Amino acid sequence: MEVYRLVKKAKKGNKEALLQLIFNKKDEFYKLAFTYMGNEHDSMDAMEDMIVKLYEKIDQLKKDEAFYSWSKTILVNSCKSILRKRKKVVLMDEWNQELEAEARPVTNPYQTSEQQIDLQQLLNHLNESQKEAIQLKYFHDFDYQTIADITNVSIGTVKSRIFQGLKKLKDQYGGNGDE
Repeated sequence: MEVYRLVKKAKKGNKEALLQLIFNKKDEFYKLAFTYMGNEHDSMDAMEDMIVKLYEKIDQLKKDEAFYSWSKTILVNSCKSILRKRKKVVLMDEWNQELEAEARPVTNPYQTSEQQIDLQQLLNHLNESQKEAIQLKYFHDFDYQTIADITNVSIGTVKSRIFQGLKKLKDQYGGNGDE
């Protein structure tokens, strides 16, 4: 298996093997980062952070076949870390940053139709954990175990967040299926 061979090389310090592993799933990594960051620049920053951490910690990977789920967890943690730092900055200079954000164009891989834009607006009514779980499940097609690993919660918690989030959307926007 190609992934297994590349992981073995990467663990021995081969940077090219690590970059090949990342390059093989670069679109998936970018879409995942964009889900959290909401813009191209911050998504790329999170991916850069992930690459550095993967290089520094590749020897800590216990199961070589789990490289991609492990790396996606690292990417999500990088996104969350950047967002936490951003919140601290926002508190200091909130008004100026809001003006800059309004002026900055957003490139979103999901904004290809009005329905998808509406979906993003609907998700903004959920709490962060529900929104995160639903996005990972339905935008990235991750299974419950992968979502649990990425978010560091139990499978039951993931299922509950998805169920409660969908129920909230249904209750709020009348998705009763009678139409």
